[in-house]
Amino acid sequence: MIQGTGSDVGKSVIVAGLCRLMRRRGISVAPFKPQNMSNNAAACADGGEIGRAQALQAIAAQIEPTVDLNPVLLKPQSDRVAQVIVHGKVESSLDAKNFLTDRHHLMEPILQSYRRLCESYEFVLVEGAGSASETNLRKQDVANMGFAQAVQIPICLLADIDRGGVIASVVGTKAVISKQDAALIRSFIINRFRGDISLFDEGVRDIERHTSWPCRGIIPWLRAARILPQEDAIVPEPLLDSSASSNGIVRIAVVLLSRIANSDDYDPLRMEENVVFEFVPPGQPIPRSVDVIILPGTKSTLADLRFMRAQGWDHDVIAHARAGGKVLGLCGGYQLLGRKIRDLHGVEGDRGQADGLGLLDVETDLLQEKQVRPIQGYYTANGMPVDGYEIHMGNTYGPDTSRSVIQLTDRQDGASNEDGNVQGCYMHGLFWSDSFRKAWLNAIRSGADSTLKYKATVEKSLDELADELERALNISALLDDAHWSAAD
Repeated sequence: MIQGTGSDVGKSVIVAGLCRLMRRRGISVAPFKPQNMSNNAAACADGGEIGRAQALQAIAAQIEPTVDLNPVLLKPQSDRVAQVIVHGKVESSLDAKNFLTDRHHLMEPILQSYRRLCESYEFVLVEGAGSASETNLRKQDVANMGFAQAVQIPICLLADIDRGGVIASVVGTKAVISKQDAALIRSFIINRFRGDISLFDEGVRDIERHTSWPCRGIIPWLRAARILPQEDAIVPEPLLDSSASSNGIVRIAVVLLSRIANSDDYDPLRMEENVVFEFVPPGQPIPRSVDVIILPGTKSTLADLRFMRAQGWDHDVIAHARAGGKVLGLCGGYQLLGRKIRDLHGVEGDRGQADGLGLLDVETDLLQEKQVRPIQGYYTANGMPVDGYEIHMGNTYGPDTSRSVIQLTDRQDGASNEDGNVQGCYMHGLFWSDSFRKAWLNAIRSGADSTLKYKATVEKSLDELADELERALNISALLDDAHWSAAD
């Protein structure tokens, strides 16, 4: 099990790299995260959803993603309330206080999934959540030490030196956790080191002296990690330069909603050479120079509608559309573009309804049953094949749906206005298709050609990540820590 000294120390990426490394060694490996908190989710073929990080780890392990890889997923709806997904299905919505005192029942479905993976794979690589040293949460913990004690799994502790204070973070972890929990930790790894690694030799010795845990390696800052989809982190780009040459360049802005979901939808666009891309942060106007404004998915549509209006983005989007600019809404962003949004069952928070931006002649009712599945079809504008997935609780209908965006195998998806410059649909992963993305960009600005092979680039990055981990880590010692050998 890989646990961290804190959140965002690189656990998800390192587990993905180790999955690819082990798979290349001929080991049948599965990733596993008992409990995840993220609004970036992936749809599984079995009809459930898991964290996007576990879907990437499944790609690294070269297995199909299933709900057993992430049996409990928490999707924040507000600062205090999260939707609880168990084995891929919505179980409930709980506020933070109730969840902390009422999650002991989650251990059983977690253990069920873990046992099934252990029966199907030679090696299960477990990722913790947040910090291993959250002693205030230990009593009801099912994600870190609580799970580790339940299955008596050996732990490697991961720490991020780029944050500073790495010696204190590792030594301090041992100082505050119980002796029983500390006994499960076999070793530690230092992540995101910049410069000459030998300069930290004394630091390693200090940690080993204070903890009695051996170091299994120091991982340098990895370029490949920047290419891979991130679980939640969004790094704002510089503001768009309206004076830049427009020849063959497409300018795209995505508004950074407070509950943005599935932000990795836009990773291929961020990697395109002929695209200038920006996540517009709260408090900033949408630059007038953009060619396309994208409204992304959101876990709380009505709340983010209010959030948009508080930023003044509604005026920016409407003015852009009325001037003939392109606007695209994906999933919750599609709902925001309509005339009305109703949440009469309170599935995303308090019950209510509100007028949307009115750029599409559609209305949305939020329903209690969630639609989760991989989907495929073709882009109605040019017949280009597309595939992705849907995760939503909305039913959108109205006159503009007669001009659908995607023709699926069993139905139509999305809507367009009469002029065709405003569109919305429910398909996530739309831009992962190289042929679609190339045609879409060229339709916006001639000459915005694309040579990016997105899925191939992700595969290459996973291999590069595995190569780096082979060089940086003592893999044999890590496997020994896990009491694993080829004979097992």
